[in-house]
Amino acid sequence: MVESRRYRTGRILMWLFFILCGAAAAAGMQQQQVDKDLWEAQADTASAGSETVLLGGMPVGIYMETDGVMVLNTEQIECVDGNEYEPAADLVKSGDYIMAVDHQEISGKSDLLESVEEMDGEGIVLTLKRDGDTMDVKINPVEYSPGSYRLGIWVRDNVQGLGTVTFLTDQSRFGALGHGIHDTDTSALMTIDGGSVYRTSIQDITKGYSGSPGTMEGIIVYNNYNILGSIDKNTEAGIYGTIDRIDELFEEQIPIETASKEEIVEGPATIRCYIDNEIKEYDIEVTDIDMSDTEINKGLVIQVTDKELLEKTGGIIQGMSGSPIIQNGKLIGAVTHVFVQDSTKGYGIFIENMLNQVESSELSKIMSN
Repeated sequence: MVESRRYRTGRILMWLFFILCGAAAAAGMQQQQVDKDLWEAQADTASAGSETVLLGGMPVGIYMETDGVMVLNTEQIECVDGNEYEPAADLVKSGDYIMAVDHQEISGKSDLLESVEEMDGEGIVLTLKRDGDTMDVKINPVEYSPGSYRLGIWVRDNVQGLGTVTFLTDQSRFGALGHGIHDTDTSALMTIDGGSVYRTSIQDITKGYSGSPGTMEGIIVYNNYNILGSIDKNTEAGIYGTIDRIDELFEEQIPIETASKEEIVEGPATIRCYIDNEIKEYDIEVTDIDMSDTEINKGLVIQVTDKELLEKTGGIIQGMSGSPIIQNGKLIGAVTHVFVQDSTKGYGIFIENMLNQVESSELSKIMSN
């Protein structure tokens, strides 16, 4: 069986579906080559001297697995002796990643739970990754019922949600969201082992207003049939990976030049996003430009001025992160945040900051090969 989830921010409803078979891999590879040839033919029509990408704006489902099991918190446990103990206190902390148990590598939460169930009361060694460093800590479990033990650690090993794809390069590399995915409990940027992007069906939109950002609600069926590509990078400047089924995601393939941040001016622009079962551009204003790069994903301040979008969404809503920002015929950035107290306003990231992440990930792939 596979999982399907209906998303509203902070809430996931789970349904069950039968597994559907994926398309033949060889046919997919042939189609991808045709797509790439078409992209290159279209891109040749753009002016030389600036990078050209395919324009996004499509919502996708996101599933990512952490690199190790992420620690959320520790808690006290009532022992069989009637006293309460917190065995992991001061040994592990929020944001740690558990990589191994008794020097045996684990791949997820199920492996950790299995190791805990096999404990016999002796101390257990956890290998942790913390701020880039690796360390071993020994924890003495608490016997909470005869013959059963706990470590008193809350953990997570995956994250799911909705977002918007910003662009696709000629190497089939995509950028999305424009900001990183942080754990909701610890606020830490999640270190991922990999993930996938899925087709999604947007079912409803909750309009935003002052003090309460709006949301998109969608359905994602997690099976191989709906996988569009893979995720290999989660950064403060967005998530990145490779699209395998280009035609299915980029039904309308629109080449667009990208702009340097020096080309951006305050004034009219548009955002491209998916509302009411169609992708279209809506009017906005760029009201401020911050060249300092103090925050990598907040270089632009934008305000929605389009009456249609304001009527439908109240402005910028959650799920719209990654929506392309276009000015003077060029892709200048992507929507990243909404102002909680004014949903007509928000932040955007410079597109060059996202492209830098694509280039660095491509370089790291070359070096590893």
